[in-house]
Amino acid sequence: MVLPPYAEWLGCSIEWVGDVPELVLPFGEHVMGWPDLLQGGAIAGLLEVAGIAALTHRLSQEGGGRIKPVTVTTDYLRTGRDQHPTRAVGTILRLGQRTAHIEATAWQEDRDRPIATARLNYRVLRG
Repeated sequence: MVLPPYAEWLGCSIEWVGDVPELVLPFGEHVMGWPDLLQGGAIAGLLEVAGIAALTHRLSQEGGGRIKPVTVTTDYLRTGRDQHPTRAVGTILRLGQRTAHIEATAWQEDRDRPIATARLNYRVLRG
C-alpha cells in the first residue's frame, strides 16, 4: 500500500492487524509540540493517513479508485505523550458510489482511551 508523502515525513509505518491497516507513529522531535508532548498537527495528520489507508485498502478490494478529501474534523481528547508510539486506525462507516465516510481513532497505551478521533469525508472516483 502506498501512503501519502506526509506519512513518510511523519515516519508512519503500517502494521496489519488481520485485514486492517493500523498506522504507527513513533515519537520524535519532528512531531513534538511542547516538551515531551505530541504536536496536534501530527495527530491530525496521523488520523487522516489512517482514514486514507482504510479507504484505499477497501477500494483496492473493489476494483480501485481515487479519493479526494472533502472534510476532516478532529477532536482532541487527551494529551499525546512521548513515552509510547501513537497508533491509529480508520473505520469505514459508509462507502457509496461517490462518497465515503470514515471515523479514525488514535491512541497510545490503551485503545479504549483514545487521544483523538476524526471524522473524514471523501469524494470517491471509482475505476
